[in-house]
Amino acid sequence: MIAQLRGRLVEKHPNRVIVDVQGVGYDVQVPLSTFYGLGEPGSDVVFRVHTHVREDTLALFGFATRLELQLFQRLIGITGIGPRLALAVLSGIESAELVRAVRQGDVARLTGIPGVGKKTAERIGLELKDRLPAGLDLESDGPDLEGRETDMRGDLLSALLNLGYHRPLAERAVGAALAAGDGTFEQILRQALKALAR
Repeated sequence: MIAQLRGRLVEKHPNRVIVDVQGVGYDVQVPLSTFYGLGEPGSDVVFRVHTHVREDTLALFGFATRLELQLFQRLIGITGIGPRLALAVLSGIESAELVRAVRQGDVARLTGIPGVGKKTAERIGLELKDRLPAGLDLESDGPDLEGRETDMRGDLLSALLNLGYHRPLAERAVGAALAAGDGTFEQILRQALKALAR
């Protein structure tokens, strides 16, 4: 079972990347939230990995943070949700916001995710709520991410929306920029803009 990959980014596409680990190229499927945080080909990367094995397939799904991996594994445990739909869910909503929507029973927010209809949203809201452990790490491996989101997320989103970016793209870029590390409002805004420019 592959749990982590550390290597050099060879290729990147919005839904998949190729990582060279000591001469072996791994094809890894990723959500947009992880994709937006990646550097250029040639840069070093680390992914938390879920290895999905079926009779005829072995697929690797890579995530930038522990929270993304936890949510993916819980989503695929829901009846009717496979890895591809789980990846689409994580691409359509920032991880901490998904947790909040599930905990608050916000079906309308869940149906706003591309590819998720009302019945699927209700199933996610009902079943995922029971699968979220009380101590689920909302910090996404970073120091006080939730606090930074409370302080800056609204302002960053507002700035990007005022610049004409669509809300789903802006949300993903802000989530990736916040997860990437600490910084001032201006520094994180620059990171979000750089992600949107790719």
